[in-house]
Amino acid sequence: MFKIRKSKDRGHANHGWLEAKHSFSFSSYQDPEHMGFRVLRVINQDKVSAGTGFGQHPHNDMEIVTYVTSGELEHKDTLGNTAVIRPGEVQRMSAGTGIRHSEFNHSRTEPVTLLQIWLLPEKEGITPGYEQKSFAKQFAESNSWVLTASREGREGSVVIHQDVDLYVGHFEQDHVKDVSFRPGRHGWVQIVRGSLQVNDVVLEEGDGLAISEETVMKIKSLTASEFLFFDLP
Repeated sequence: MFKIRKSKDRGHANHGWLEAKHSFSFSSYQDPEHMGFRVLRVINQDKVSAGTGFGQHPHNDMEIVTYVTSGELEHKDTLGNTAVIRPGEVQRMSAGTGIRHSEFNHSRTEPVTLLQIWLLPEKEGITPGYEQKSFAKQFAESNSWVLTASREGREGSVVIHQDVDLYVGHFEQDHVKDVSFRPGRHGWVQIVRGSLQVNDVVLEEGDGLAISEETVMKIKSLTASEFLFFDLP
């Protein structure tokens, strides 16, 4: 079973310094038909103007993954972490019992674009944590399919406190890949750039696709494409 979340149907907010598109309900955008999918609670596509950003704010009991698609994002948190996140890198922040952080565009001249992803953790009240890794070399390989986050930190991925595998694909045009689902598993595909065909469904830039009750997903890149795939409980 497939359910498409078209890019044009997402929630939209323009705050001047921030333009955001929400796949699921978030902040002032509330849609009871789109409150998340399985443990996937938020996918926000953000564009932050040069020299601006999110001041320090709190989170708790959420796994937050940041994927920068262009530009540079500066992160600071109350654990003492200070970092700049660039394309090719994945950041995971476990909010747990509570953490405060800020996120600012590291550039004074160019915008930064990113996907911010929230996942419900397996349990509440864990110790807050932070991890950031570069996958740039793997992404640069031809038709790469890279595990970037997993519960066990398999294959050098960041550790996420939920039974979720997050893959990033960079496919050349006409590349085909079959992905099998374990019993009881679900999937979400989020297109960053380009277009894909998933079984008989065509997805364009910004589209999402919820997948349930399937055994195999055949992905074909209709153009050169960058996308995220979540294997979900």
